[in-house]
Amino acid sequence: MNGSRESILELKEICFSYKLRRGDKLRIFDHLSLNVYYAEFLGIAGPSGCGKSTLLRIMAGLLKPDYGEVYFRGKILKEPEPRISMVFQNPVLLPWYTVLKNVMLGLINEKNLSDKEKEERARSFLDMMGLLGFEDAYPSELSGGMRQRVAIARALVSHPDLLLMDEPFSNLDQLTAITLRREIETLWLNQSLPISSIVLVSHDIEELVEMCDRVVILTSRPSRIAGTVYVDLKRPRSRRSPEFYEYVDKIYTMLS
Repeated sequence: MNGSRESILELKEICFSYKLRRGDKLRIFDHLSLNVYYAEFLGIAGPSGCGKSTLLRIMAGLLKPDYGEVYFRGKILKEPEPRISMVFQNPVLLPWYTVLKNVMLGLINEKNLSDKEKEERARSFLDMMGLLGFEDAYPSELSGGMRQRVAIARALVSHPDLLLMDEPFSNLDQLTAITLRREIETLWLNQSLPISSIVLVSHDIEELVEMCDRVVILTSRPSRIAGTVYVDLKRPRSRRSPEFYEYVDKIYTMLS
C-alpha cells in the first residue's frame, strides 16, 4: 500500500541483543525491517517485553544494532540525531530547572539562535501545550500531566523531523490522557507541529486505532513483524463506532 511513498526512517534487517551478567545474550530483534513514511502517524504494538521501547531507542540512535542498518532521510544513522526527538513514558525533567529552562534544553544544539530567540521559541511551545503562566514553576510543582506537556514541548522546540513517543500517556489519569491525546492529534491534523512523522508505542490498542494511520504488530522475543493494520477511518475517530472496534479486534487477534 505504501510502495510509492518515501521513507523518513528505515530499519533494515535489525538484530539486537542485550548482554546479560553471565555473558549470555537476550535476543530482542531477529532481522526486523520497518519503514516509517513521511507524513505518517505510525503505531507500534506488541506483547509485554517484546522490545517496543528498545526499538524506539534504536530509531533515535540511542542504541546501536548488532546487525543491520538504520537509515534516516536516506543516510545511515550512526549516532543520536538532533532531528529526531523522543518523549519517554516518564517525563525526564531537571528538577532544579524551571519549566522554561527545561524546554530551552531542547535547543542546546541550536548555535544559530540567540538566547532571546531560544526563550521566545520555548515560550511559543509552552503556549502550544497550554502551559503559559507556568514558565517559572519547577517540575515538583506540576501535576503528572503538566510534566508530560513540558517534556513534549521540549521534544518539539527544536523542530525535529521525527517524533518518537514511548507510552507517553500511560502514567496519566484517564481524563488527562484523553485531553492530551486529543490535543496532540489536533495539532498534528492542523499541521501545527513542526514534524514530518510520529511513531507512537503503546499497549493501549484503542489509543493506537484512535491516533495512528498504520499500526505495526510485533511478535514476542525475538521480535519480528507479525502484521500491519492500516486504519482507514475518518478523523476525528469515535471509539463508539462499530468500525473502530473492528480495527481494535483485528489488532488484538494479531497480538494473540
